[in-house]
Amino acid sequence: MSRTVIHGGLVVTASDEIHADVLIEGGRIAALAAHGTDAATSWSADRRIDATGMYVLPGGVDAHTHMEMPFGGTYAADTFETGTRAAAWGGTTTIVDFAIQTMGRSLREGLDTWHAKADARCAVDYGFHMILSDVNESSLKEMDRLVAEGVTSFKLFMAYPGVFYSDDGRILRAMQRASGNGGLVMMHAENGIAIDVLVEQALAEGRTDPRYHGDVRKVALEAEATHRAVQLARVAGAPLYVVHVSADEAVDEIAAARHKGLPVFGETCPQYLFLSTDNLAEPGFEGAKYVCSTPLRPREHQEVLWRGLRNNELQVVSTDHCPFCFSGQKEMGRGDFSKIPNGMPGVEHRMDLLHQAVVDGHLSRRRWVEIACASPARMFGLYPKKGTIAPGADADVVIYDPGAEQTISAETHHMAVDYSAYEGRRVTGQVRTVLSRGVPVIEDRAYVGHAGHGTYLPRGTCQYL
Repeated sequence: MSRTVIHGGLVVTASDEIHADVLIEGGRIAALAAHGTDAATSWSADRRIDATGMYVLPGGVDAHTHMEMPFGGTYAADTFETGTRAAAWGGTTTIVDFAIQTMGRSLREGLDTWHAKADARCAVDYGFHMILSDVNESSLKEMDRLVAEGVTSFKLFMAYPGVFYSDDGRILRAMQRASGNGGLVMMHAENGIAIDVLVEQALAEGRTDPRYHGDVRKVALEAEATHRAVQLARVAGAPLYVVHVSADEAVDEIAAARHKGLPVFGETCPQYLFLSTDNLAEPGFEGAKYVCSTPLRPREHQEVLWRGLRNNELQVVSTDHCPFCFSGQKEMGRGDFSKIPNGMPGVEHRMDLLHQAVVDGHLSRRRWVEIACASPARMFGLYPKKGTIAPGADADVVIYDPGAEQTISAETHHMAVDYSAYEGRRVTGQVRTVLSRGVPVIEDRAYVGHAGHGTYLPRGTCQYL
């Protein structure tokens, strides 16, 4: 059984910061011991990693990705192979992607399709949520079976009529089922019926540029849908997880629910913390690069999101990684913003951007690890196997250089997309080495992993309930 010792670093978890050496044995964390103690110096090892001056972090858990997702007549540019490799470069060692039920088909068929896409192709470990596109008696019964098998979260949409949209009655039925089987309902909370009216009116008036994508997807319509989702979950007696929260009024709705003691949780994404409508309004057609839903908001929303993360009104930062190339994909919407594929790349840069937030004083180190590693692992039934450095946990470990400086660019990133949403942004901090279950995937800034190392993760139920 191989043994690895990581020595000299500062181990940072959601609960502790300790100068400790880490012993890895058989792919798991075997022990931690303070530097220089008899216990630490007595460990024999096949491999020793010097982490002096570095942070030793649990691998990141990105609980919201869309690899190879079909959307608007095209597909997300990253495959499970390229996307999980890019995740590893950025210190993320677990993703939870979304399998999609096709309208009129079974959940099982959708899940099997996504297993076929990912099997033997992933560089890091992965799990699946299930998108419910067609809520009926058959799919409700299937929810029970999927929870028993470890697919314990189900996404519904209040947006995208004719594609993923569910009305309030279907949402209530799904929530009622989840309240009985232990599943967690994830909600895309935007009033899609009203948004479609505003889209039609904007296009009729000649407002076709990318910036109007943000204009029609009003803050009030995100807040209204968030409020409605909370009340439906309340009636159903079910927990609720609101994905990609972008607006101050939506944060207020989640905070109000939590103050009432309701099991309501919120996620935001780096694009809402670091980008804004200024990017959607970039000249020419450049704004198309930043089209995603929920949309980017004016800058004043950012501080509310940061405060929500500090106050635990928002619990998780995921990426909603769904990249479409500018050339040939985003360009499908020239002259009609509604035809721009919705989604942005980000899986590679989440950990670095959030470390920059530590440098800038928005977050503490432990809160960084909590929202990027521990909380998503707990939220989706993976903790303490994932999300921490503790005896018995999988040895998903990131050696992180907090002083390294880098410039984010499409020329150097590893995602299969032809632009970066953060092009030219200087950040402090960079991944040096990444272990997945004790096996090096990134070693001294070189990729040494391979497709097929990543294994599928059946998940438990939400550990906050």
